Amino acid sequence: MKEITGNIAAGQDKRIGIVVAQFNSVVTDRLLSGAVGQLKKSGVSDENLTVIHVPGAFELARTVNCLAKSGKVDGIIALGAVIRGETSHFDYVCQGTTSQLAAASATGPVPVMFGLLTTDTVAQATDRAGGKGGNKGADCATDILEVLNIEDQIDEL
Repeated sequence: MKEITGNIAAGQDKRIGIVVAQFNSVVTDRLLSGAVGQLKKSGVSDENLTVIHVPGAFELARTVNCLAKSGKVDGIIALGAVIRGETSHFDYVCQGTTSQLAAASATGPVPVMFGLLTTDTVAQATDRAGGKGGNKGADCATDILEVLNIEDQIDEL
């Protein structure tokens, strides 16, 4: 029986793209810091990191798709924060962005980690961006390295 488990240490030579929304930057800056910090801790060099800033969460999917098709990265982390307001705009942005990022990861040329926070309050978002809930950006950094290692192992079967 063959068994495959991801290993983050094997991702040091991987080229990682991070697409981060500027809207709600009090949260997304912390997500980005967590992701970059974890990637560097895992041995990914500055020259293998590309960070792209987009206006908001809705722009994540298109930019992720462009970056994925470019052949310049092995994997992508998408980071953003949508915080519920008084209108239904929250629902449309969350639904559209989520479905498009899921499609990009499932059928695109490279894996995409979903680091979009969808919360009711700023406090909930900051809790998940380095607060008591950990840092979703750092989690996505670990996850992308594991998934890339798993894909490498599958290629070697």
